[in-house]
Amino acid sequence: MVHSMTAFSRKQVESEWGSLTWEIRSVNHRYLEPSIRLPENFRNLENSVRKQLREKLHRGKVECQLKFQALESKEKDWQLNLELISRLTRANSEINKQTGGDSVISSLDILKWPGVISDQSLEEEVFKQEALTLFGKALNDLIVTRKREGESLRYLLLKRIESIQSIVDSIRSKMPAIITKQKENLLLRLEELKAEFELTRLEQEIAILAQKADVDEELDRLDSHLQEVKRVIDSDGQIGRRLDFLMQELNREANTLSSKSIVVETTQGAVELKVLIEQMREQIQNIE
Repeated sequence: MVHSMTAFSRKQVESEWGSLTWEIRSVNHRYLEPSIRLPENFRNLENSVRKQLREKLHRGKVECQLKFQALESKEKDWQLNLELISRLTRANSEINKQTGGDSVISSLDILKWPGVISDQSLEEEVFKQEALTLFGKALNDLIVTRKREGESLRYLLLKRIESIQSIVDSIRSKMPAIITKQKENLLLRLEELKAEFELTRLEQEIAILAQKADVDEELDRLDSHLQEVKRVIDSDGQIGRRLDFLMQELNREANTLSSKSIVVETTQGAVELKVLIEQMREQIQNIE
């Protein structure tokens, strides 16, 4: 089954303590490369988020961002994050050592840092669990979108396979007449030049021409690769790398077909094949 690596998902939930919003963007990449941005109070959710990504996605550069907006309340139980304040102070001292500076981080600057002041009136475990649940929904929505995009890619690939197959069938049907015509042209030229060739030598020349023009093997391999592409498209699992390899094989046969061409019809056919194969290869870069 074809799944695109390009998709976007956004899910939001609001309650009495505020709102949570997940945004997930996915683009094509050779491997799975997650990038996770979380508010300070949600940092300990990163491993759980990565675990869900690894379980459900296999490839793609995936950017996940969580936004949290707490509701204002009349009475708040504020508490300082002393560990974070200590880290900020040590970081400022280390920067001064490395740069030779003497800047002092002010209390106001520290208080402005995200996560330094926490609202203890909120039950953290409640909204952290809510954040994980919401992420699961956003991830499932992303997968649905990737599947929907994948169906569009599948349709485009199958249309191009039909076009390639049509070109291959056309070349195969024309080859007997092309070879016969080339033999006739060779004999006509020899007769016009009144060249005196031994019969054996003439037969050898014709045999060499026929062998050079014989592309049955290339056409058979193109048929075989096209059938394999269709099989892989409808198979389960990660199919992008396999399809990319098959595009290389198709392109190799198209190049050989072009090099063996003896008439303009097969040359044009080979060029059209390479254009279609390249279009397929570009689309396949987005398949998981």
